[in-house]
Amino acid sequence: MNADRIDVHQHMIPPVYRDALRRHGITAPGGRDLPDWSPDSALSLMTTARIGSAILSVSTPGTTFLTDPAEATTLAQALNDYSSEISAAHPGQLGFMATLPMPDVRASRLEAERALDTLGADGVVLLGNSAGVYLGAEGQDELFRALDDRCAVVLVHPADLPGEPVPGILPFAADFLLDTTRAAYLLVRNGIRRRYPNIKFILSHGGGFVPYAAHRLALTIFSETGVSPADLIDEFAGFYFDTALSSSASALPSLLSFARPGHVLYGSDWPFAPDPAVLYFGGGLDAYAGLDDAQRRAVERVNALTLFPRFGAAPAIAPSTPMLNRVRSTIRRQAFRGIARAIGPRA
Repeated sequence: MNADRIDVHQHMIPPVYRDALRRHGITAPGGRDLPDWSPDSALSLMTTARIGSAILSVSTPGTTFLTDPAEATTLAQALNDYSSEISAAHPGQLGFMATLPMPDVRASRLEAERALDTLGADGVVLLGNSAGVYLGAEGQDELFRALDDRCAVVLVHPADLPGEPVPGILPFAADFLLDTTRAAYLLVRNGIRRRYPNIKFILSHGGGFVPYAAHRLALTIFSETGVSPADLIDEFAGFYFDTALSSSASALPSLLSFARPGHVLYGSDWPFAPDPAVLYFGGGLDAYAGLDDAQRRAVERVNALTLFPRFGAAPAIAPSTPMLNRVRSTIRRQAFRGIARAIGPRA
């Protein structure tokens, strides 16, 4: 088997970040104890899991645990400077998604520009919600314009839900999936996907609930806005989706049948997903009978090269074709036509 997977969802815990979390009493973000991490341990895991290149990102809570916006910006800058150095030291193996000090939109726009234009970031990571402010909410256009101008890749990573957690349910187990879905819903409902078509959004963990609830979500948005539900489904399917903790035999069929061809990408979620989990879900991708060798190769590497061509030669022929996309869109439109007439937009 090829040992050159491109991992679009792998985390890092820089020393400055670990120290900042500990000073604020945060030892188990998302309900998981903060794992050990170093560039060497990342490279070791990559060898074991047949990962040739990994795009590193800081996980939740990002900088949102800092209530002083200036302090959050300073930490984001330090994280991105560190990430740029690590990436430069391991060209072709390690890249990074820049951390932005959300929910401060202006500071995030400035840091996105610095990271993408100067530091060589491969994209940015944005949490589903930052201190309760959801991605896709009103007032974020300044940031989205800058990202759209740069055709940026955005990894949408979940965070703890606003409000108190439910006793006995660790946030990463179920709440994270809802957080991603809420953000995706707002990005579609509030027109972000239509106004800023050059941004490539990757939804973590198979998109949360999106592939399984997209028709319900689309009909709800249609009832509120009057936008064609078939168009809305196309927008949801047009997200990119990573397979982190989501490449099981039960999840893959829905994800692969829903996502636009070429939009499913390999992700590990290491080190928050420990080595055995990475190997288990990676093995699930290997064993899934619904993929032939070419399709599996596309998920593991080829699809990612359309977003991150610096990690290898981009494919000469895209995994999807305009004709296939038109057929899929036509089927969706026909299925929704009668439902849309029956429901109608909300007055």
